[in-house]
Amino acid sequence: MFPWNMIRRQPMQTASSNWRLDPPYSARHVLIVLVVICALLYSGKHMEMDRMVVMTAQAAGKLLGLTPDSQVARGISRIAESMWPPAVAEKEETARRPDLDRARLPWFTHIETEETTVHRLNPTTLQLERTTERAEYLVNPVGYLQTVLIKMLETLEIAAWGTLLSVLLSVPLAYFAARNYTPNRVCYALARGFISLLRSAPELIVALFLVLAYGFGPIAGILALSLHAAGFLGKFYAEDIENADRKPQEALEAIGAGRWRTLWYGVVPQVLPQYVAYTLYILDRNVRMATVIGLVGAGGIGQELKGRFDMFQYDHVATILIVVFLVVVLLDQFSARTRARLI
Repeated sequence: MFPWNMIRRQPMQTASSNWRLDPPYSARHVLIVLVVICALLYSGKHMEMDRMVVMTAQAAGKLLGLTPDSQVARGISRIAESMWPPAVAEKEETARRPDLDRARLPWFTHIETEETTVHRLNPTTLQLERTTERAEYLVNPVGYLQTVLIKMLETLEIAAWGTLLSVLLSVPLAYFAARNYTPNRVCYALARGFISLLRSAPELIVALFLVLAYGFGPIAGILALSLHAAGFLGKFYAEDIENADRKPQEALEAIGAGRWRTLWYGVVPQVLPQYVAYTLYILDRNVRMATVIGLVGAGGIGQELKGRFDMFQYDHVATILIVVFLVVVLLDQFSARTRARLI
């Protein structure tokens, strides 16, 4: 019997023997990688990356018991000891409350007497003498936690208003910055330039100038967050409009729909879930940045954080950081659930 199967397979075997896979890189790629590595080595020496690696290794060795001492480990240990336990109670000397009615103390408060030993110079003998001083304090067991929660609520309000204003500003910017919907090239160039200007100025720098203009308080923080976030949202919104599927838009244009109707019915349903995701991310970012800009007097919990840090009250700082962390975690869960419902 004639071997037809061998005749049919012979061309396939010949073709497979000539087949080869092109290398994923060339000499040019290797040269680029070498240049980047050399640049990183030069920059790393200039930025003391070698010192960072050595000090971090010493800290890890101290933690594992392999090295006798470490500057980093000592610094972190000192900070951790001063931050624990976090401050929850709040106390105030009763001498500063001349109108305090001891028979009617505020809710959840009580009076404590503390004794402290101090060394004072005796003007007669010119010797240091140990004396015991007593002071009465009005103690609220959760007073400082209440203060932090109120400041955190103010921070959330700053972030929410900043996000709302950024959305209101970025929506028209996105329309004029979208190449397929902008009226003309001049509007496109102006919108893109303004968006780049908003993104180029960090919130902290903007807040510094706005504090000079509006004074200390939440107004400067709200405007700083909204202007910077509008630059990001305007760019993202515009790019999504440009990248939206053209088929629904072409169908609406074919039945005579105008530019606005095409945008509303053909583009917005496509980009809305992504817009919500962008906005929730900006809200999450604004909560964290509202803490930072508060350091320059733009309202929120940042002002409280800076004041306690300057007074070396690290136990109060620990309470603030824990509350900020919990709020960010809860906000992240809220954002994830919202995105899951829309996508």
